[in-house]
Amino acid sequence: MADFLQLHLLTAYGPSNLNRDDTGRPKSVVFGGVHRLRVSSQSLKRAWRTSEIFASRLDGHLASRTQRLGKDVYGHLINSGMPEGRALTTARTIAGIFGKIRKEGDDEPTFIEQLAFVSPEERSKAFELADRLLAGGIVDGLKADELLQKVDTGADIAMFGRMLADDPKFNREAAVQVAHAVTTHRAIAEDDYYTAVDDLKSRDEPDDAGAGFVGVQEFGAGVFYLYVCVNRGLLLQNLDQNRAVRDASLAALCEAASTVAPRGKQASFASRARAFYALGEKGSAQPRSLAAAFLKPITGNDQGAQSIAALEDFRDRLDTAYGPCANERCTMNVAAGEGTLRDLITFSTS
Repeated sequence: MADFLQLHLLTAYGPSNLNRDDTGRPKSVVFGGVHRLRVSSQSLKRAWRTSEIFASRLDGHLASRTQRLGKDVYGHLINSGMPEGRALTTARTIAGIFGKIRKEGDDEPTFIEQLAFVSPEERSKAFELADRLLAGGIVDGLKADELLQKVDTGADIAMFGRMLADDPKFNREAAVQVAHAVTTHRAIAEDDYYTAVDDLKSRDEPDDAGAGFVGVQEFGAGVFYLYVCVNRGLLLQNLDQNRAVRDASLAALCEAASTVAPRGKQASFASRARAFYALGEKGSAQPRSLAAAFLKPITGNDQGAQSIAALEDFRDRLDTAYGPCANERCTMNVAAGEGTLRDLITFSTS
């Protein structure tokens, strides 16, 4: 039977530019016929995966998303005394198992063309293989299954998945689905005109009057709804049935989703916020987002309370129409003094 965990979070951000488009403006979307601000799921997952929360809760169980595995292997072989030519061939062969290797004449001939998710176990195996070859083993004829894993304790690979185009049998289906966060109300990006003054400029320099620099940066603000869906059974399967790592992964995910934002323009806006509302749901029913609660955008002056009310009302209406969409629920409502993050983590891991 399927075992789903669903998280619904509301977070209020003041003026901020957490996630920019190619013009530097906060990302946006039209939803319910009006413009909303948006934070992409890719940006959110990157912020969580590289956060101190993930590092501390999942120490030793985090993968590296990199092109540089071959360069690290090459450095290890050179430092261990292997001749440069053979070290280059060996490093390129090992790295090539994870993806297409760059041409030998490239400035970085040990780099993989794409970013590859490499689990801790796979990295260890790569260096063990390098040591075997250092001791006189044969480079030719290496097989993918000597390095690549179908299951391991790489928590972020287990959660967010992996695609290896050259070896799809070692792909990992993501156990965690993350929606783009969108404002519950109409919101548009605004322009902030600013100036910078030369501290050493004298008042006696009339030819250089005014600011030393002028510019414009974009920002927006609002209450964002975020939806996360976790297939807990698949997560456990991806982690080779290691329940301790699964529970640590769920705890890290709950805490990071509630407290960690992308780092865009933080020095300019200090846009650090924590979710003021979180709803956790567990059960075997088909998962569903509650984003449709905000098809009619929130328009009142108390956007936080109205967003909570709209979300809970739509949840209840779905339950009436389809039957219970979850077997158990846990709510954290900061304004009402209801629930805690610890409660949500305990609920998610039990």
